[in-house]
Amino acid sequence: MTGTRETLEHLRSTLADVLRFDEASVWSDDELLAATGALEAVGRLIDAGRAAYAGEVAERSRVELGDRRLSTRSGCRSAVELVERVTQVSAFEARRRISLGSATRARIGLSGDPAEAVFPLVAAALAAGDLGADAACTIVRELDRTRPVADPAALAAAERALVAEATGVGDGRPVRCTADELRVQAQAWSTFLDQDGHEPDDERAMRRRGLRLGRARDGLVPITGDLMPEVAARLRRLFDAHLSPRSGTGFMTDDERASLAASGETRSADQQRHDVLAAALDTAARSGEHPSIGGAAPTVLVSVRASDLAAGRGVAHADGVDAPVSLRAARHMICTGGTQTVVFDDDGRIIRLGSPERCFTPHQRRAITLRDGGCLIPGCSVPAAWCEIHHVIPDADGGPTHTDNGVLLCWFHHRTIDTLGWAIRMLRGVPHIRPPAWLDPGGSWRPVTKSPTRLADLYERRSSEPAA
Repeated sequence: MTGTRETLEHLRSTLADVLRFDEASVWSDDELLAATGALEAVGRLIDAGRAAYAGEVAERSRVELGDRRLSTRSGCRSAVELVERVTQVSAFEARRRISLGSATRARIGLSGDPAEAVFPLVAAALAAGDLGADAACTIVRELDRTRPVADPAALAAAERALVAEATGVGDGRPVRCTADELRVQAQAWSTFLDQDGHEPDDERAMRRRGLRLGRARDGLVPITGDLMPEVAARLRRLFDAHLSPRSGTGFMTDDERASLAASGETRSADQQRHDVLAAALDTAARSGEHPSIGGAAPTVLVSVRASDLAAGRGVAHADGVDAPVSLRAARHMICTGGTQTVVFDDDGRIIRLGSPERCFTPHQRRAITLRDGGCLIPGCSVPAAWCEIHHVIPDADGGPTHTDNGVLLCWFHHRTIDTLGWAIRMLRGVPHIRPPAWLDPGGSWRPVTKSPTRLADLYERRSSEPAA
């Protein structure tokens, strides 16, 4: 053991000398790609060792060992926690290593004699450095799910085929599959091997379905989970309905291309999906079809000190989320949902409770919807029902909560109206838009609407005008 540890320490020191962090910036393209491949080959061997050692930690921490478990003797609740403590990796990564190590380590049979690993071909390719940990985990995860019901010969054939695809060995395969390509093939094999059909799979999926909001970091809250296929299909169709015209230009009409150019769209597809989901949540909360909270529709409570809001410094706080909310986000939510002033004394006692203000009524919203027809930003396809109402002149500047001062904007354009360069003004109750300077250097104002009835009137007037 001492020799192995000393060798690993020497290897780490050597790699630190060889792998200078910023050295790659001066290499040629060929040198960069060659070194990237060579480094990955070294990484595969290291990942194999990590999995093997984690699997051995798990073996020595089996529940049946009682107080003799390695994890218990080390002051940890489980093998996962022990691996976390020793390596400082996340719990997810510790579980991944343990799962892979347990599936590829040699076993002891019932008679006490050595027995091969559950997945011997994966183990051999992993130990040789021919198979990466991510590809190996994919094979193990998909095939292990079917192991209790699959024919052993068919299971072995599936393992052999997948390892060959991943390593490029056998049957004249010169090109290795990537981990993502291998996942598709592994899932196909898993479906073929599961002799119980789709119903048990559906039951397992029902048990595993879920959605989780993680701990906030870097101003964002991660969302993870597993959706039922039919729910994912609905969500995907929802995204497609709003994003497909922007996902490519090969089959777009000239009008659609012109609309896309006018919008100056700079968001990535992931960012657009986020914004579609934000609009859908707002629409659902306004629909009145969901359970109320305290007699009111589900509403996020955001608190901010009046002095911070006036000075433009500090942060706000939203109930249910640990991360602070920026003042820009707070102003956006005030513009959308109104405000209520609560005054405390020095001891924290509530001494004055104001009435809710600056919230457009349902009647006003319907009128604005008929006038605007959707998000007013050219090229934006978010429908009126999904939009928020923006106060063109802020309340701080004397702007009233009136139809002559409210316009429809989608969540994204409302959230960024002060930073993206779009300008809005009202002339006799009619919205006018001025694009950012980089889209329209002339800075011309133009009336805008997406209301089909107003557009019909506009087209009729244009058609009746005498030709120049």
